[in-house]
Amino acid sequence: MAWHEALWCKALRKGTVIPAHPLALTADRQLDERRQRALTRYYLAAGAGGVAVGVHTTQFAIHKPEVGLYRPVLELAMEELRGSDAIRVAGVVGRTAQAVAEARLAADLGYHAALVSLAAMPQAGEKELLEHVRAVAGVIPVFGFYLQPAVGGRVLSFEFWRQFAEIAGVAAIKIAPFNRYQTLDVVRAVAAAGRENEIALYTGNDDNILIDLATPFRVGGKTMWIHGGLLGHWAVWTRTAARLLSEIQSAQEAHTVPREWLSLAQEITDANAAFFDAANGFRGCIAGIHEVLRRQGLLAGRWCLDPGEELSPGQMEEIDRVYGAYPHWNDDAFVSEHLEEWLG
Repeated sequence: MAWHEALWCKALRKGTVIPAHPLALTADRQLDERRQRALTRYYLAAGAGGVAVGVHTTQFAIHKPEVGLYRPVLELAMEELRGSDAIRVAGVVGRTAQAVAEARLAADLGYHAALVSLAAMPQAGEKELLEHVRAVAGVIPVFGFYLQPAVGGRVLSFEFWRQFAEIAGVAAIKIAPFNRYQTLDVVRAVAAAGRENEIALYTGNDDNILIDLATPFRVGGKTMWIHGGLLGHWAVWTRTAARLLSEIQSAQEAHTVPREWLSLAQEITDANAAFFDAANGFRGCIAGIHEVLRRQGLLAGRWCLDPGEELSPGQMEEIDRVYGAYPHWNDDAFVSEHLEEWLG
């Protein structure tokens, strides 16, 4: 069976919740296998349709040979995912040789697709970037990634994305430039390539999650949707994220968008601003995610591989504020009910 017809790919095109998987560490900054497994179990139980491992939220430092955590972390997730229908996405980084090697490892372990970061090639021309993607796509289906410039991404042209969408091995694109104009470039490019029914569009625009998902994009007589999300934001409060996407998909079928969603969209963005430390250029984004998971008991602490990576001044108070302002978004009760089971 061609991968285009595989169940995971059909589920990807239908649209689902894919959390960007964090890294569970002990106080001495070693891998906490028990809590790493518990996180994966939480996401599956919460209704996520897959997980993305080895991505920014997992901390890019795991890809360094001297850290040596890339393979162990991918293997731990696979042990929990086997036997499920979950979509398995592995992050691959670096220049072409490293990215291809990581793609081969991910494919060998049983991952379905690779989320390809282009951040290691800031000076490369668009032609070189496309060749890089083609090399990875020759090993494993590609999940494209338009990353915002504020955290290491770069602005890419409409023509780049059109040619990107023409690569046969591209299964999906995560749109995360945090920019309406650039988001539209990707949607239009997929339509121009004639692959709107083959490439799944996923939001990574943490500042516009609900609106991205609820918007019908009309391009050249075609109506297109952003099908789901691959988000660090969905690494927390995942149960409510899964319910939200289900409600959005039902509304799409009924051709209705409740007016109250305009307000809910801003609540999600406000919570994201606190978790991701938007006020300080996203410096505390991983520590912010860890803090929410620590409060729920899924993590033992906020520890990151870099001891200097912590909450920014005032970020704790912002997290306190959104916790109090939007109690309907957290899934603390769900986590509390099942935590011992997941940690077992």
